[in-house]
Amino acid sequence: MSSPAPAGSAQVIIRPIQTSDLDALLVMNNAAVPAVGELTLAKLRDLIAMASHSLTAERDGKPLGFLLCLPEGTSYASRNYRWLSGQLDRFAYVDRICLAPGARNQGIGESLYQSVIAALTPEDGPVVCEVNTRPDNPGSRRFHARIGFREIGTADYGDMAVVFLQHDAAMKEI
Repeated sequence: MSSPAPAGSAQVIIRPIQTSDLDALLVMNNAAVPAVGELTLAKLRDLIAMASHSLTAERDGKPLGFLLCLPEGTSYASRNYRWLSGQLDRFAYVDRICLAPGARNQGIGESLYQSVIAALTPEDGPVVCEVNTRPDNPGSRRFHARIGFREIGTADYGDMAVVFLQHDAAMKEI
């Protein structure tokens, strides 16, 4: 799936993550801390292996961003994943969406989400994620609200706090 690109620029392609992307994605992820959790290359590989959908956005062969979506029922040790598991019978959990700084505000994050939503069925459950409220990530909260996510809960872990969000588009028969 590809999304529209600004006039005069190459097309953005949404595709599965490839091994050749990993070094660039790791740098991108760790530059975005604390908006996303820091990763090692081994942890990134583990998350991709658990993911039902691991997508990257690229332009001219260069990764611009990525999204990892895990199904309900994995053995992921994340406290946010455990919270969701205790609240919902089924779900598709976006563990992280991360864009390179120069790729923001171009519709790339929305295209990554649209690709996942289009691939899910009602049996997969709703798309869910969390966004930090401490440390605060107001840009991510605005982005998720703009594309149709709604709040379903909060958690305060002491060292950080999050708001849990849900998007129901995958629940509807298309």
